[in-house]
Amino acid sequence: MKIPKAIQNLIESFEKLPGIGSKTAQRLTFYLLHVPQGELDGFANSIQNLKKGTIICSVCFSDSESDPCSICANSGRDKSIICVVEEPLDVLALEKNGRYKGVYHVLHGKIDPLNNIGPEELYISQLVSRASGPEVKEIILATNPTMEGEATAMYISRQIKNQNPKVKITRIGRGLPTGADLEYADELTLQRAMEGRSDY
Repeated sequence: MKIPKAIQNLIESFEKLPGIGSKTAQRLTFYLLHVPQGELDGFANSIQNLKKGTIICSVCFSDSESDPCSICANSGRDKSIICVVEEPLDVLALEKNGRYKGVYHVLHGKIDPLNNIGPEELYISQLVSRASGPEVKEIILATNPTMEGEATAMYISRQIKNQNPKVKITRIGRGLPTGADLEYADELTLQRAMEGRSDY
């Protein structure tokens, strides 16, 4: 049986998303085929406005509706502590906890030579500039506990120490299992990881 082109195109579009295989792509497509047109239009509209309705904060480089983002613009946040994470999703995971009162810096990835991602592809130089500010007292390295995350943390630590040897550099505690991503960790684990951070 020949699949209609509209169905095939959507299946192929879903297959391009991370974690979506061909079976899941087919299931999602055929599910959407039976959704009322009004809901489909709303879904399509949300996708169309995804990039138009978001910008990257010029301070922390997280995804936001405004520049600076709501965290960077919040005068109640402690600007002397910067928590460095790999992705904007990691900020959401840490914010769920509600205990961290500092600010963030989002790298948008990790150093990964196998995939041709070096320090220049990430927001590391901007972090080093921020870390050299007189108000910054501590940098918390909260990259994921993977080989690439550890290598990224080590690289950042060296760069910041060269620029500002007085700033305290800590690594989040090992409440997170090796190989795990921040976005999948529960709130208690994240809380313990933040509280158990150590000098790096």
